Amino acid sequence: MFVTEIITNLEKGIFDDQLKMLNCREDIADQKARYRELLEAFKSKFGNQDAHLICAPGRTEIGGNHTDHQLGRVLAASVNMDIACVVCKNDEACEYYAQGYEVRPVAIDDLTIKDDEKFTSEALIRGTLARFKELGYDIGGFKAYAQSAVLKGSGVSSSAAFEVLIGAILSHLYNHGKVDPIVIAQVGQYAENNYFMKPCGLMDQLACSVGGFVTIDFTWLIS
Repeated sequence: MFVTEIITNLEKGIFDDQLKMLNCREDIADQKARYRELLEAFKSKFGNQDAHLICAPGRTEIGGNHTDHQLGRVLAASVNMDIACVVCKNDEACEYYAQGYEVRPVAIDDLTIKDDEKFTSEALIRGTLARFKELGYDIGGFKAYAQSAVLKGSGVSSSAAFEVLIGAILSHLYNHGKVDPIVIAQVGQYAENNYFMKPCGLMDQLACSVGGFVTIDFTWLIS
């Protein structure tokens, strides 16, 4: 669906039910304005492309804080603060533009770990691409324009939301949306551990990727 068609459908209310579900409320006027602004920003930068709207939520812990590191159990839930993006395919590289952030393009033909990308968004994109390829999924480039309501450093897992967003982009653009949410979460953890170079458990990514209210027993990791 081209960007102008998405805008038309947004204004007609065709996406209202989905937006109400994602935001857990009936009044979505501000969200419709947000998505309209995002779509217009994408069109201004990339033109009227055949594009997708994709988002990934932040998360909160309800019980079992950090017991994912000890193979324990947690209760967690996604929240109605998310990273939303408009995205289309790109043959050359992964280009990610976000309001307030500068991310360099990531070439899809060089997926080796880069020491100078430690703790960067580029590392998470490159690591996600690499792990998707290792697992036998199709990969490719993209052009994305994003806006985040998941505040960085706020404790609702902005990094996990970003990892899940990149996994969802690759799933929908190149794998017919068929990549399991648990696999997307595991890929995000892999990218954060090995490319971003930060040790982390799997709770944040699972809560963001699966969505809703979830209980997770991490003993399955050793089964």
